[in-house]
This record gives sequence, C-alpha cells and structure tokens, in this order.
Amino acid sequence: MPQGQPTTVPADGLTTRQRRNRALLIVHTGTGKGKSTAAFGLALRAWNQSWPVGVFQFVKSAKWKVGEERALRVLGDSGEGGTVAWHKMGEGWSWIQRDIESSEEAAREGWEQVKRDLAAETYRLYVLDEFAYPMKWGWVDTDEVLSVLRDRPGTQHVVITGRNAAPELIEAADLVTDMTKVKHPMDAGQKGQRGIEW
Repeated sequence: MPQGQPTTVPADGLTTRQRRNRALLIVHTGTGKGKSTAAFGLALRAWNQSWPVGVFQFVKSAKWKVGEERALRVLGDSGEGGTVAWHKMGEGWSWIQRDIESSEEAAREGWEQVKRDLAAETYRLYVLDEFAYPMKWGWVDTDEVLSVLRDRPGTQHVVITGRNAAPELIEAADLVTDMTKVKHPMDAGQKGQRGIEW
C-alpha cells in the first residue's frame, strides 16, 4: 500500500484507518478533456477491488457507444472483480442540447435512481458522469444533491464529472480536479475521432 504523509492531521477524533477508509465525494470539472476518462479509471480500480460499481451517464446520448462502457461491462460480467451496472439517462451531448424537456425528465429520474441506490447502499462507487450539467441547468436541486451526498450511508464513494461544477459542490467535495485545456485538435477544426473520443 502506498505510504504517504499528510501535511496536516485533522483533530477529528478518527484513527488513521478510519480516516483512510471514509467515503469520498470527488469532482472532475474544467474545460479540458479527460474528466469522464479519469472517472472511468476510478471505476476500473473499484472493479479490481471487487466493489460493485454504478455508472450513471447524464446528458450523453444513450445511442453513443463509448469504449469505457464496453470494457467495464465485459469486466463486470467476467466473474472477476466487482459487478458493473451502466445506466444511460441522456438524450444528447452536453454541448448540443437536443430535446430539452425529455433530457430534463431523464436527468431527474436518473437522480431519483441514484438516491434510491445510495439509500440501499447498492454500489461502493458511483460515477455520475456529466452530472454537473443537470445541476448547472437547474434540472436537479443543488442543495438537495449536496444534502443527499453528505448524508449517504456506509462507505459509498461518488465521483461527479462535468464542466462548470457548482461552487457549492466544489466546496463540499473531498477531492476536486480541474481539467484545464491547453490545446485540443478541435481548436484547429478537427472533429473527434474513433479511439480518442469514443
């Protein structure tokens, strides 16, 4: 196990082991590429630890076949590691809003399912992919999300991805990574390509 030394030790009354094993709220935000990819990397680590993993894709099209989904489904069905459940709620890409009304309804139902699963402690890792957008657009109530996540039982880790994460979410999170774009082929007019974007 990696041995790191924290810069400070909080006066929270927890032992080192208790502190190490507490559930985390993780946020991947920013304008750079790799927010979802990093979250799926966490899902691979969770699968390897035999944790049940729940992936909830908000906003991205249910028709879009991403490589991470195929890989994680195969791994989840392999009988090794943890189980993997993949839920798609989106109707279109996050930057191309198509049918707003059905997307909003799907996002709300997706959040309701996440709440039910958190209450039942269904998964050990939840990937709420592109969930920053329904929060930003007001499709789900940010205060309610923060309350549910703060009060979730057990040791359920949650990672939320998406640009422009709400300041309140960033404040509540234990780990926040801001992916900053330095350069991207799309800036030069090149569309996304197989094996890189999907």
